[in-house]
Amino acid sequence: MKPTTIEKLCCPFDRSDLELTRITEDLNGKIEEGWLHCGQCKRIYPIVKGIPIMNPDEYREPSLEQPLLDRWQKQLKGRQVKAFRLLDSGQTEDT
Repeated sequence: MKPTTIEKLCCPFDRSDLELTRITEDLNGKIEEGWLHCGQCKRIYPIVKGIPIMNPDEYREPSLEQPLLDRWQKQLKGRQVKAFRLLDSGQTEDT
């Protein structure tokens, strides 16, 4: 995914801007792995092999995304993902 693509994307649920976290890039600066995060609804959308996965919650499978989240523990900096939402440590889905 080209970094400029982020300017064209918004959260499909509330149309808020998305924040980008890069994990890996290719030699041309294209994002290979990382995630997009909505500051409004807290949803997290993984980027896998350069493709942002922005499916509705009911079409996402937590067990398929868990290996990515396990690998990204260092970049998550203590935050957790519950119900596809990025939460600060100690925070619950309701807060």
